[in-house]
Amino acid sequence: MAGLNPVLRRHGWRWAVLGVAGLYFAVPLAASVVFTLDVPGQGLTFDAYTRILSTAGFTGSLLLSLELAAATIAIVLLLMVPAMVALRLGAPRLRPVVEIVCSLPLVVPPIAFVAGIGTVLKWGPEHLARTPLFQTFVALQNPDFPFVLVLAYVVMALPFVYRALDAGLRAVDVPTLVEAARSCGAGWPQALLHAVLPNLRGALLSASFLTLALVLGEFTVAQLLGFRPFAVWIVNVSGSQAQLSVAVSVLSLLVTWLLLLALAGAGGRTRTASRG
Repeated sequence: MAGLNPVLRRHGWRWAVLGVAGLYFAVPLAASVVFTLDVPGQGLTFDAYTRILSTAGFTGSLLLSLELAAATIAIVLLLMVPAMVALRLGAPRLRPVVEIVCSLPLVVPPIAFVAGIGTVLKWGPEHLARTPLFQTFVALQNPDFPFVLVLAYVVMALPFVYRALDAGLRAVDVPTLVEAARSCGAGWPQALLHAVLPNLRGALLSASFLTLALVLGEFTVAQLLGFRPFAVWIVNVSGSQAQLSVAVSVLSLLVTWLLLLALAGAGGRTRTASRG
C-alpha cells in the first residue's frame, strides 16, 4: 500500500493540472457562448448564429482565407518536404543551419515583417513602372486573391512545418526506404512519392493543420496590407455587431477543434495500419 501512495499522488497532480487547464479554457469559452445567447430583454436566442451566413462579407472572407490556406499549405509543403528529405539523406550537418533559418519568423515581430513587405511593395511600382515586373507587383496585390499574403504566410509557417516534418522524419528510416525503392528501379521522385511520403502522413497532416490554423487566425499582416480575409472581417464586424463577431469566433474555434480531432483520428489510423 505504501508503494501505491506515490503513484496515487502523481495521478492526483495530473488530474489537478488538467482540471486547472480545462477551467482556464472552458470559462472564457462558456462566457462567450452565454454572451452570444443571452440578449437582455429577450432571454435566450440563437439570432447571433442564424445571422452569420446572411451577414455581408462572411462567405467571401471565409472563402478567401480557405483559398489562401490551401495555397500556403501546397507551397510550404512543396518547398519543405524535398528539402527536409534531402537534408536527411545528404547533408545532416546542415540541419542546425536550416533549423535556425526556419525559426527566424518566430524572432521577427509580425509588425516589423509586414513593414518590410510594405516597403518593398511601395518601392516596386516607383522603380519598375516601365518594366514587365510592374505587372507582377500588381498581380501580387490583387484583392480577389492577394498572393503576397500567401508568400508572407509561407514564411510565417516555416517554424511549425519544420518541427512537424522533422518529428516525422526522425521516426522513419528515410535512407533505408529510399535505398529500397531505388533498388527496385524507382527514380528519386518515385522514391519520394511512394516510399517516403506514405510514412510521413501524420507529419504532413500536422503541418497542414498548423498552417491552416495560422492562416485562419492571422490578422496583423492582412490588416496592415489592406486586405480582408476572415480574421480581419471578424474584427471589423465586432465594432458594430459584437454578439455576431463573438458567435463567429466560437464557431471558428469549434471548427478548429473538429479539424484537430479529425487529424488525431487520421494519425491514429495511420499508426494502426503501419503496425498491422
